[in-house]
Amino acid sequence: MEKTPIAVIGAGLIGSAWAFGFARAGHAVTLWDQDAAAAQAALARVTEIATDMQAAGLLDGQTPAQVAGRVTLTPDLKSCVKNAMHVQENVSENVDVKREIFAALDAAALPDAILASSTSALLPSSFTETLKGRARCLVAHPINPPSLIPAVEIVPAPWTDAQAMDRCAATMAGIGQKPIRMAREIDGFIMNRLQGALLQEAMRLVADGIATPEDIDTGIRDGLAPRWSLCGPFEAIDLNAPGGVRDYVARYGPMYRIIGAGQTTLPDWEGETLDRIAAARRKALPLADLPKAQTRRDRRLMALMAHFRRETPQD
Repeated sequence: MEKTPIAVIGAGLIGSAWAFGFARAGHAVTLWDQDAAAAQAALARVTEIATDMQAAGLLDGQTPAQVAGRVTLTPDLKSCVKNAMHVQENVSENVDVKREIFAALDAAALPDAILASSTSALLPSSFTETLKGRARCLVAHPINPPSLIPAVEIVPAPWTDAQAMDRCAATMAGIGQKPIRMAREIDGFIMNRLQGALLQEAMRLVADGIATPEDIDTGIRDGLAPRWSLCGPFEAIDLNAPGGVRDYVARYGPMYRIIGAGQTTLPDWEGETLDRIAAARRKALPLADLPKAQTRRDRRLMALMAHFRRETPQD
């Protein structure tokens, strides 16, 4: 069955990862960036991702050339979106830029095309309110990189049509993503709110001298993270008590209430606390080695995703 055409607007790391994900699933992808050099670099990045994915066994029997061959650069926004039924926007996290680009997308895209933003920080209502086609606008926020991390938050504005949410979720599921359909918009969506809660407490523990940045990273990487890679927080506590989630809350709820009562103030994310965290990170990883470490992380994620594929029955 022929896959619907996809347009990707913005050719940075997120845009190129989306282009790969759609192309791997068989979609014809048009890609545009106002910086032509960035668009060319993104095309090369798609081939690079595909090559790494093939080595990890995650290219579904295709070659990198086949996947990259489905991605076409276009000279302007209008030609990029003219045939697309789903448009994935990835420009800078600036509300004025988002308003400008969504106004252009609303004017140029097909009337029934979905207009989705990858924003991680802006509510969809903040840049779509005045658009004629605002009912088809929403956020489809990935975890970086979407080529490796399947979860994607589908976030409506108050005026987003339910069918637009359905179609976006179906498109994402069709390329192997795991859509999280939110009932309404809220600052931080879901994943950044959960991540933010953890970071707030991690900052507090460093600021109060309870633990070093290194020990906190160890506690997550070698403590909670292995379990969390297999199950979410509610599933985890359900499995961690003989009588399930109610038993867990009966046993440990009082402890968490005591902890929560002491979390009423926000820790300082800057100043001495940030100095200590930055010093610890630069001692562990010089800034010049950051790109190499990012590549290593991504390749380890590929190995983990390949393991999950082998262990999980496919639909």
